Amino acid sequence: MSIKLRYGVWHCDFVTAGGKRVRKSLGTPDKKLALELHDKLKADAWKVDRLGEDPEYTFDEACLRWLKDKQHKRTLRNDKCKMRFWLIHFKGRKLSSITNNECQDLIAKMKNRGSQKGFPSQSSKYSHLAFIRSLLRMAANEWGWLKSAPYIKAIPPRQVRVKWLTREQATALIDNAVDYLKPVITFALATGLRRGNILGLEWSQVDLVRKVAWINPEQSKNYRAIGVSLNDTACKIIRDQIGRHTKYVFVRERKQNGVTDLVPMTVNANKAFNSAMKLAGLEGFHFHDLRHTWASWLIQAGVPLSALQEMGGWESIEMVKRYAHLSPIHLQEHAKNIDDILNLNGTNMARKII
Repeated sequence: MSIKLRYGVWHCDFVTAGGKRVRKSLGTPDKKLALELHDKLKADAWKVDRLGEDPEYTFDEACLRWLKDKQHKRTLRNDKCKMRFWLIHFKGRKLSSITNNECQDLIAKMKNRGSQKGFPSQSSKYSHLAFIRSLLRMAANEWGWLKSAPYIKAIPPRQVRVKWLTREQATALIDNAVDYLKPVITFALATGLRRGNILGLEWSQVDLVRKVAWINPEQSKNYRAIGVSLNDTACKIIRDQIGRHTKYVFVRERKQNGVTDLVPMTVNANKAFNSAMKLAGLEGFHFHDLRHTWASWLIQAGVPLSALQEMGGWESIEMVKRYAHLSPIHLQEHAKNIDDILNLNGTNMARKII
């Protein structure tokens, strides 16, 4: 028999017409279903070998291939969350059977999972559609599993207003933060670094003599090394941390079993930051908004967009343009041209109109 029961699950073992041996789990403890799957696999293999038909791949197989190819992707955890949603509906489905209409219907009915209630944001819906679109495109263009990828409509959400703190709000936030968080918040406002880069900053990445720090490619969002020019505020904060920990710059005290030691801060720990926000009377802000605040302050101080892009490590100037409206000073010379028109031939047209 070409199917065998192993550890409660049926497995198949057969040789195709082309001489290729196939050994794999059938994923079921049901013998009848296992036989049906076995026969289907043999029939599909025969079509490929004898009729020259392309093999059909399932969504499950595509997910496994994605995880293998993207194993070093920093946001792979997010991909897995989206994968779980689509597997609920497409598990065992042939890739070629997935359509845009079906994806849109599923997203329209999508609800939050876990402890969250209600419906997901437009941004979340877009990211789920963008993921399955990318997966199907890769299956077609790189793996050769599809003749062509189906069109999946994924419209990016409208750009929301950039949130940033005033100097008074920033001061209130720092004043109300717990002691170990004060230097972290101030350092974020001084450098514009992302939270993960700050909390993961090691002494080997800092040179106080040259007043620089660097983020390694594997630590950055765009997989590019980022050089950070440290201002006096940032340098002072780092100096204050000297001697606290041998590896990490920013740490906090942890009391466990009557013993107090210093440990790195976790990236997803929001309780202390949210508490400081509440005490400062601030709502709707997140740690990442400190990066927006840093960029907004620099733009208002007259820093060019090109310089801000390099300082912040943004890959595209488009990402920086969202701050441009905060400092239209560079357009003033152009705006003055209308004065010449309204004062044409010495006639003060503007005065007559007013």
